[in-house]
Amino acid sequence: MTTAVKMDTAPTRPAPLQGPPLQPRFVAVRSIVALMLREMASTYGNSPGGYLWAILQPVGMLLLLSVAFSLLVRAPALGTSFILFYATGFLPFDMYGDIAGKIAGALNYSRALLSYPRVSWIDTILARLLLNFLTLLMVFCIVITGILLTDDTHTTIHMVPVIQGLVMSALLGLGVGLCNGVLGGLFPVWSMIWSILSRPLFLASGVFFLYESLPRFVQDILWWNPLIHVTGLVRRGFYSTYDGTYISMTYGYGVALVLILLGLIFMRAHYKRVLER
Repeated sequence: MTTAVKMDTAPTRPAPLQGPPLQPRFVAVRSIVALMLREMASTYGNSPGGYLWAILQPVGMLLLLSVAFSLLVRAPALGTSFILFYATGFLPFDMYGDIAGKIAGALNYSRALLSYPRVSWIDTILARLLLNFLTLLMVFCIVITGILLTDDTHTTIHMVPVIQGLVMSALLGLGVGLCNGVLGGLFPVWSMIWSILSRPLFLASGVFFLYESLPRFVQDILWWNPLIHVTGLVRRGFYSTYDGTYISMTYGYGVALVLILLGLIFMRAHYKRVLER
């Protein structure tokens, strides 16, 4: 007795085509862009006014400084416009401080997303650096353009030293932020210590004065502050008569790169411990 075996003759569907795996560089770029969009939505999208506040805050500070100092002195140290003089000092300093603070808190801000294998700690750092640098650069351009349109300053801008100064400011903020991110994560008391130590920087970075107007012994001390080279570079681009012979791009960029290198080394070694705290 033979048993017939019934064969399934239904046609088999071909396996779906799978594209090549994403290249690591493309994955990193996609992660960085996603992190930037997330922060844009959470930082500026949920607050009334959004990006408008990023412009109004420095404008309000500059107006306050201009009115206050115009009552004390007859003319600014350079040019005839108080608000332009203080803008060329305050805006680069504000870029440094804002980027340093954002980078220091990058790991905690994206702590939940770092559990995904495609999001790395360096992605969170780069996303915050790019977003905040571009935002502050936009604020710088808008504020300076507004000043030049409303105040008859007869200013001829030389872009090279201005860009050099702003890039130096951003790199210093990145280096300080990386180091503070590690130290503050491992030793929480460090954040309070740094807050106290860094308060004199606002007065010692040339926002209100020119380096050359200080006594010699004060110049010898303040020269070691890289931020005074930042403000000098930016002002060199706005005032054609200002030489700023003390400015050293080698020193300013050198300090920034050393801090970035140290910050990356220690962040790579200890970022897991920082996230666990």
